[in-house]
Amino acid sequence: MRKLYVGNKNYSSWSMRPWVLMKQAGIDFEEVVVRFDSFEADSQFKHTIAALNPVAKVPVLVDDGLVVWDTLAIAEYLAETFPEKQLWPRSAADRARARSVCAEMHSGFGGLRNHCGMNIEASLPEVGARLLKEVPEVASDLARIVQMWRGLLDTHGGPMLFGAGFGIADAYFAPIGTRIKTYGLPVPAHITAYIERVQALPGVKAWIDDALAEKDFLQFEEPYRTGR
Repeated sequence: MRKLYVGNKNYSSWSMRPWVLMKQAGIDFEEVVVRFDSFEADSQFKHTIAALNPVAKVPVLVDDGLVVWDTLAIAEYLAETFPEKQLWPRSAADRARARSVCAEMHSGFGGLRNHCGMNIEASLPEVGARLLKEVPEVASDLARIVQMWRGLLDTHGGPMLFGAGFGIADAYFAPIGTRIKTYGLPVPAHITAYIERVQALPGVKAWIDDALAEKDFLQFEEPYRTGR
């Protein structure tokens, strides 16, 4: 049985991506949650994950002795291992575009990621309103997300970014949907509808339900609250 190592579901956006992809695609795996205690080199989290991969970060996929780390590498491995699941779009042009937007997410959107950390359990609309006013990068990242999703939904007709099926691109942006909800970031109605469609999917809903059930409160993950 392949194993997927993930962090706290309330906070770990990178862990969320391959987990919901595999769950929604019906790819069997054993979940191993390695809860955050700190990210210091001597923490239990770092000690546990460093035994699996040299960068000591989650997620990590272990499949029959093969260790794959980094969300995009895991997604590519799954797409090659399970071609029948159609995790990337069928056409070469659509695959190229899907890879492009995933790579953009992988390396970009620093304003939104740094200032609006994933925190599924929280409701922080007042923080979101302040950040939109005070941090230009948050507003520009949000505008780019809306532009991207609108273009893909219009081109492919929905309900997902590249048509009917939930794929790697949808999994990659699922944590952004939770951020938009947590921080009350204003988006057009059809973008809100897309977020709701994604979050209603069984695989995504399962992650969110687990995140809501977690009772951890980690101060180093909570720049805007002092308690839960």
